[in-house]
Amino acid sequence: MWYTGRASKGRDLFPMMSHESDVPEKQGKRVQAIFYRTEAGGEPVRDWIKGLSPEDRKRIGEDIKTVEFGWPVGMPVCRPLRDGIYEVRASLRQNRIARVLFYFDKRGRMVLLHGFIKKAQKTPREDLDLAKSNKAKHQKGLQ
Repeated sequence: MWYTGRASKGRDLFPMMSHESDVPEKQGKRVQAIFYRTEAGGEPVRDWIKGLSPEDRKRIGEDIKTVEFGWPVGMPVCRPLRDGIYEVRASLRQNRIARVLFYFDKRGRMVLLHGFIKKAQKTPREDLDLAKSNKAKHQKGLQ
C-alpha cells in the first residue's frame, strides 16, 4: 500500500527516509472501511456501488477514502445522523446526491451499512431503518 513507504515492486516511495517507522503517521488510514455482510454472505453496499457508473463509483470511493484517512471529518463530506449512524455525502454527476450510511463497530472500523441515491431533502426513514437493522445484525455477529 502506498502509505507504508514501500511500493509493490520494492521501490522506496520515501527515499530520504531510511525506515518505514520514519513514514509520517498522517500517511495511514485512521479508520478502516469494511462492507456490512449479510448472513448469506452478500455485501449490499458493494453490490450497489458496482451497479453505478465508473465515475460515480470513483466519487463515492474518494469520499469514503477521505473519511478513512481524515477521521474525524465533518461537513460537507460526512455528518452524524442518529443512533450512532453517520452518512458519507457524495455529489454525483447530473446533480445527483449519493449517501452511504455507516457506523463504527467496537473494533473501530467504519462499517458501510447502506447506500442510496438521495431523492428528497431529508434522509428517507426506510433507508435509515435499513441501516439501523444492518447495524444491529452486524453488532450481533461481533459478540
